[in-house]
Amino acid sequence: MERSPAAPAPVEVPKFFVCPISLEVMRDPVTLSSGITYDRDSIERWLFTDGHGDCPVTKLPLGADDLEPTPNHTLRRLIQSWCAAHAVERFPTPRPPVDADRVSAIVDGAKKKGGGQGQQELMAALRELADIVGKSDRNRRCVEGVPEAVEFLVSVVKKHAANTSSSKPLAGCGSQEEPKCGAVPDSPKACSPEEAALSILHSLKLSEASLKRVLESSDDFVDALASVLRWPSYRARTYAMHLLKAALSAMQPSRLSSASTELVEGVVRVVADRTLSPKAIKVALHLLCRLCPWGRNRIKAVEAGAVAALVELLLSNGCGGSSNGGKRAGELAAVSIDHLCGCAEGRLELVAHPAGLAVVARAATRLSPMATESAVRALHAVARHSATPAVLQEMLAVGVVARLLYLVQAGAAGDRPRERAREMLKMHVRVWRGSPCLASHLASYPC
Repeated sequence: MERSPAAPAPVEVPKFFVCPISLEVMRDPVTLSSGITYDRDSIERWLFTDGHGDCPVTKLPLGADDLEPTPNHTLRRLIQSWCAAHAVERFPTPRPPVDADRVSAIVDGAKKKGGGQGQQELMAALRELADIVGKSDRNRRCVEGVPEAVEFLVSVVKKHAANTSSSKPLAGCGSQEEPKCGAVPDSPKACSPEEAALSILHSLKLSEASLKRVLESSDDFVDALASVLRWPSYRARTYAMHLLKAALSAMQPSRLSSASTELVEGVVRVVADRTLSPKAIKVALHLLCRLCPWGRNRIKAVEAGAVAALVELLLSNGCGGSSNGGKRAGELAAVSIDHLCGCAEGRLELVAHPAGLAVVARAATRLSPMATESAVRALHAVARHSATPAVLQEMLAVGVVARLLYLVQAGAAGDRPRERAREMLKMHVRVWRGSPCLASHLASYPC
């Protein structure tokens, strides 16, 4: 009987070949200022993705130079030689990492191309930037750290946004699929340069400092993004909304007060568009909540039809639905209605909508404490400033008064909503006490 050949003895890997983080043989060893060597992918994930600022082994704080760790070529050659001698998979020599000089060279070359016959070359440069950004968080930070790269991408959006007709669909860009970070279509004909630039800006996840620098150097960048909201392209509008959300968070109230009518109308248009994904509508609701408290933005939103869009959104979602996403959208819609009821125009639109008062009252008892407070505050504004006899009778007929009684008696909505509900009941008890269904409950409220 023949014996099977003996299994080869396991190869013992030298300890200094192993990365302290991944515990695997290092493919691209780099050394930090602490003197410890790591595999490049592992230490970049530790620094950039996880956001740590210390050495994983020594726990010493790392400086700015450690964001570009020193390649350990000697150790890499030793590992490659050892792999070849022991018939272990040999790792190829890694390519040099992307640096600011390479990004600047791409940007300088792209600035010379574009428009007419140069559009394909411009798209090739934009796609190269997108590939760099999509490979790692380190590359993303490297591109963000080159000011001329961000300024170039912004200039592409601004230049083409002004020339793009809102009535002409962008070729190949009407997909309703949620765009992925760094995703740029493979074919130059798949989308336009401005959408490619929007995709890269969205993938960069610009820091607040970078956004402030862009806003200071490009006063009309927000207006350019607002014009993108008119495009038929779902991807372009989604990129623009995410960028607007980040930009508005970095803007001072003085600039928010002077938001353009086009921006407010574009945001309201997205909120009212039921063909978009719930995630896209939720981003638009964040934008509306950010804009409404400042200046005349709430009046602009009312004139753009925001109240009707928000009421319809609450109706279609069942005041938040059962999912967390639907609940969050309902909360944001209630907060937006609260802001809009701070002006007479908003209150008038709410009471004029056939389901306005009913849906806000329902939101006050079916969502979160935050939504309850916002909805009760909106109803309080109506009861205090817009309480005509017809409005008071409608509040009684559609169940608003019954829900106010519930909030007062249940005591689960917090002190402030409960006090506002009690104040509304005392304010109009003379009118509502005549209801046979509520007479016994309202008997304790003095006239």
